[in-house]
Amino acid sequence: MNSAPPQTILIAPMGDFDSRLLSAVGREIERVFHAPVSVRPLLDDWSFAFDAGREQFHSTPILRRLADAAPLGVFKILALADVDLFIPILTHVYGEAQLGGKACIVSTYRLNAGSGIHCFSETTLARVTKEAVHELGHTFDLRHCPDPACVMHYCRSEADVDRKSSDLCRYCRVMLDDALR
Repeated sequence: MNSAPPQTILIAPMGDFDSRLLSAVGREIERVFHAPVSVRPLLDDWSFAFDAGREQFHSTPILRRLADAAPLGVFKILALADVDLFIPILTHVYGEAQLGGKACIVSTYRLNAGSGIHCFSETTLARVTKEAVHELGHTFDLRHCPDPACVMHYCRSEADVDRKSSDLCRYCRVMLDDALR
């Protein structure tokens, strides 16, 4: 098994993603978290998380598997999925993270406004990159922020995601900088 450079954030695609999307997410992660990024699949099969009654994938078991499969030198994992995700108390989620943990996941399924997985508009790219930073922020123990412009603000709709910026507010930036030390 190839090991990644020390302190690498791994983007683990779960599905067939356009290289433009993977590059955009990688650049944004490097900008915000000041860490090298590598891209490679980590899980070949995620059918274990499929709930036939809901016709969705339960994101929490996926996070556990991702964390268990972390290669040497990888300290955070962001999975990108093209399937619909849920947690039991919500109808759907854009993503989920292990608070203060190793793994997080973001789905393009509901962020893509129904345009198909191979057709990412600039709006979709912005949404996915914001949610990727948001979920990775949780792995650094950042909580939801009350500032509606902060990337760590909780979003209930695509419109909410569109309204927030791609940056951390001053408070969340300080918290992240402390976590990165």
